[in-house]
Amino acid sequence: MLSRRFVMLFIVLIIGGIILGYHHHTTFAQGNNCLATPFSNGCYSGIPLVEYQQLLDEMMLYPEPRVEQLPPNERELKRFNFRRLINPEGTIIYDAPNGNPISSIAAGFNYVSISNSQGGWLEINPGQWVRESDTAPVTPSSFSGVFVDPNAPYTMAWMLYPVRPSSYPGGPENTDLARIPRYTRLNIYHSVEVDGWRWYLVGPEQWVKQVNVGKVLYIDRPEGVKGRWFAVDLYEQVLVAYENDTPVFATLVSTGLPEWETNEGTFTTWARVANAPMSGAEGQEDFYSLENVPWTLYFDNDISLHGTYWHDGFGYRHSHGCVNLTLTDSYWIFHWSQEAGYDKPQVHVWASGEYR
Repeated sequence: MLSRRFVMLFIVLIIGGIILGYHHHTTFAQGNNCLATPFSNGCYSGIPLVEYQQLLDEMMLYPEPRVEQLPPNERELKRFNFRRLINPEGTIIYDAPNGNPISSIAAGFNYVSISNSQGGWLEINPGQWVRESDTAPVTPSSFSGVFVDPNAPYTMAWMLYPVRPSSYPGGPENTDLARIPRYTRLNIYHSVEVDGWRWYLVGPEQWVKQVNVGKVLYIDRPEGVKGRWFAVDLYEQVLVAYENDTPVFATLVSTGLPEWETNEGTFTTWARVANAPMSGAEGQEDFYSLENVPWTLYFDNDISLHGTYWHDGFGYRHSHGCVNLTLTDSYWIFHWSQEAGYDKPQVHVWASGEYR
C-alpha cells in the first residue's frame, strides 16, 4: 500500500505537470543536506526533490526488472530423496534392517540419498542400511536464476534478507510497510552512501541497505576468454553466464567461507561430472560427506561449480571453496556450457567489493 505522503506527492506532480523526462542511466550526486532533512527544505525521501520527481516517473515505468526466470526443474528437485545424518555420535551402517553392523560414518556435515525404506530403516546404497531415526529429511531449494536483458535500464538485485524498507537512506525500517520477501527481484533506481554503506532506492520511498541484497553486475570479458563462460562475483555472491561479450543468465550462488575462500582468477574447467560423492576434512570437526552431488564443473584443482541440495543460503558464503548453485541452476549451467562445443568453459572469479 502506498503511503499517504507518497500519494500526496504524486497528486501534486500530476496537477503541477512537473514530472520530468529522465535518462535511464543518469547518476545523481548525493544530496548530503537531504540526509539530515529527508522530507523538507527541497528534499524528498532523503534526496533532492527534483531528483526524486524524475526517479518517480522511472519507478512507474519500470516497476520490476526486465528478466525471465528459469523455471524450477521439478525433475531434478525430486530425482533423489536426500537425508541428513544427525546422530552426534556418528551413524552405524548395517547390512540389512535389524542386521549386522558393517561400517560407520563419523559425525559431521553428512548427507545421503535414500533408495528404499522398510520399517524404520533406510537403504542408502545397495546392502547399506541406517536407522531412520538417525536421519532428517532434506528439501532442496527451488530458487532459480534469470535470463537477463543486457540493455535493461536498471541494475537488478535479489533481496537476501527480508526487511522492511526505510523511507530514506540510513533511516529506520518503515513499520507501515511489509517486509520484502527473500529472493524478491528488485530494480535499483538510485544509490546513496551513508556512513560508508550504500543504500539503494528500490521503490517509492523504499530504501534498503546494500548488505540485504545481491546485485547483478556485468564485467568486460577477460583477456583470452571466449565462447560461453562464467563470472563469479565473490562480493555480491552472483554468477553471470556470458556468451562472448553478452550476459545471458544470472543467479545467486554461495562461495567459500573465510576459512576456505574461493580463489580469484581466470580458470579453464578441466572436468565435468554429472553426479558423484564429495567428502573432505577427514577426522576433523568440519568433516563432510555428501552423496550424489550433481552437475559439477571443476575449474581450480578440486574447486568446482556444482549443484547443492543441502542448504538454501544462496547469496551468502557457505562452502569449503566451491561455488554452490541450486539444482535447477547447476543443471542449466552444466548443459548450456556444453552446447555448441564448449566442453571446457572458462570461469572468471572476481570481487566487486571488499568484505568487512
